[in-house]
Amino acid sequence: MTQATSAPTGAAGRVAAPSRGSSQVGRRSPGKFARSLIALTKPRIIELLLVTTLPAMFLAKRGVPSLELIAVTLVGGTLAAASANTINCFIDRDIDAVMRRTSRRPLVARGGAVATVKPSEALASGIVLGIAATLLLGLLANWLAAALADAALLFYVFVYTLGLKRRTASNIVIGGAAGCFPVLVGWAAVTGQVAWPAAVLFAVVFFWTPPHFWALAMKFKDDYAAAGVPMLPVVAGPAVVARKIVVYSWIMVVTTLALVPSAGLIYGACAAGLGAWFLVEAHRLRRRIAAGATAAPMRLFHLSILYLTLLFAAVAVTALLPFGRL
Repeated sequence: MTQATSAPTGAAGRVAAPSRGSSQVGRRSPGKFARSLIALTKPRIIELLLVTTLPAMFLAKRGVPSLELIAVTLVGGTLAAASANTINCFIDRDIDAVMRRTSRRPLVARGGAVATVKPSEALASGIVLGIAATLLLGLLANWLAAALADAALLFYVFVYTLGLKRRTASNIVIGGAAGCFPVLVGWAAVTGQVAWPAAVLFAVVFFWTPPHFWALAMKFKDDYAAAGVPMLPVVAGPAVVARKIVVYSWIMVVTTLALVPSAGLIYGACAAGLGAWFLVEAHRLRRRIAAGATAAPMRLFHLSILYLTLLFAAVAVTALLPFGRL
């Protein structure tokens, strides 16, 4: 894996100033302030995390858990992810100001205008959300599920955001593990333990994350370069990135098939078909780059979201079927 030991010093110098200093907030309506706090939680990312949680619960139960447990787990998971994302925005507010993709986040002051949320308010919100998630999951599900949600939060904040993101091109490979914890939380909420099928689901999301995120990073390579963030497309050529996307895609697809003994043959057929679809697109991206054509990486990025959604839908549906199991 190509690595960069530190962010470019010039970029770091440019991005340190915008929001680390005094960040003032003008007059705000309560509604606008609430919407800004919600925006800091990155709701679209949370939706994808929940897509993996519920099927894991169905597979763990081999049916539908109680609606109360489903609600507690999904709300608790939402609060934990919201906490992690909010604290991430607090830490990364300097580089968010430099990147076009993130320059409209509420902690960024744009064009001389004031930010809509103070850094201290964002940090306090993130901490409160994390405490709420822990208490909800611990008291109404079980403390293992709460501990796993906390582990995901702490991993995302301290390992990925503070430790890896600005230092190494392996940031998303290692740091992406934070997004894999929801399957463990869902499984633990139902069973009170973590079994090997949950570990397989964790691995599926783990190997899915680099192709998914590197496709996005290829599109916004200049943004990351300007912010001094050494995402793989910044420090390696497109051919290298495409090759690694293909490698991780193959590992991911093979990993999905390891769930067949638990999820059954119908799931296996779905996983094989979806995996072939994903691999065709990953190889197409590599061929386009090798031929010097426009890469169009966002095609793979959007496909990866649909792929993961359909794969976990297959997990959920086949877990409810009375047939097709090994």
